[in-house]
Amino acid sequence: MSILTQLKVGDSLEKVELAPVSRIDLIKYAGASGDYNPIHTIDEEAAKAGLPGIIAHGMWTMGNLAKLFTPFYEEGFIQDYSIRFKGMVFINDVVTLQGTLEEENEKNLTFNVAAVNQHGKDVLQGKVVFAKYD
Repeated sequence: MSILTQLKVGDSLEKVELAPVSRIDLIKYAGASGDYNPIHTIDEEAAKAGLPGIIAHGMWTMGNLAKLFTPFYEEGFIQDYSIRFKGMVFINDVVTLQGTLEEENEKNLTFNVAAVNQHGKDVLQGKVVFAKYD
């Protein structure tokens, strides 16, 4: 039995703290995703858009949130993933990923998930349905 299957409703997954967001992270993500919007990589373009600095791609943050479940790939998979963006992520932000078990049944575990910056502000909130293998 693993830690994931031992969780009870209201229990939390171990938090994952990401390294400070770097420009190179966002440049690499732009190349991988094809999202070359310059507000994610060029200071001057972010300023022209009225931003205080370049911002991480929302999907970069969302994709990283899946790291909460990476240790459990032998037990199941993310079946459904829904999120709401709540705030922006900037260069040098330290994002912490967290998840709490909301509901469980024979086949699935449903988690409330969030990404929180170093100021304790949610930058993303959502739900993940983790399907257990038979």
